[in-house]
Amino acid sequence: MAARGGKGTFGTKGGTNTGLLQWLGLAFIILLVDQFTKVLIIGYYHLGDSTSVTSFFNVVRIHNSGAAFSFLASASGWQRWFFTAVGVIAAGIIIWMLRAHPGQKLFGFAMASILGGAIGNVLDRVLYGYVVDFLDFHWSWLAPVFAGGHFPAFNVADSAITVGATLLIIDELIRVRRSG
Repeated sequence: MAARGGKGTFGTKGGTNTGLLQWLGLAFIILLVDQFTKVLIIGYYHLGDSTSVTSFFNVVRIHNSGAAFSFLASASGWQRWFFTAVGVIAAGIIIWMLRAHPGQKLFGFAMASILGGAIGNVLDRVLYGYVVDFLDFHWSWLAPVFAGGHFPAFNVADSAITVGATLLIIDELIRVRRSG
């Protein structure tokens, strides 16, 4: 990623903490929604329970002790603290970046989304030792890649991280295009 200038994709760099607080507020809202939905799942579903909502979507309760796509889920337990540390370090870097560029709206929204999601999954790892996943989408055309056509279950935090990462790429592409 190229160095970020004072002028953002959709705004200018502000001299106050108002922008930073705005982004931290968004991250906090994402964290609250993520944790609220997980509390509901833990309260109403036992591990492995599933409710069919549509022909392509189920609400399930799955515990993921690994990372994305259950990467390292079968490791001996060290991954819990490794992924917790990675999440905490990432949160610190994101806050530092938001503080440095609070007026860059698309960038700030992207980073706040990633921050809220990262903290949500870190909190799960600390509290439970695993991440609670519950959104299960499935289509037959996915069967060659995923068992039974089921995309790996995920949660609100994972969704926020994915949206944030996508927006971060778009922000960078726009910024590079404008500078070139």
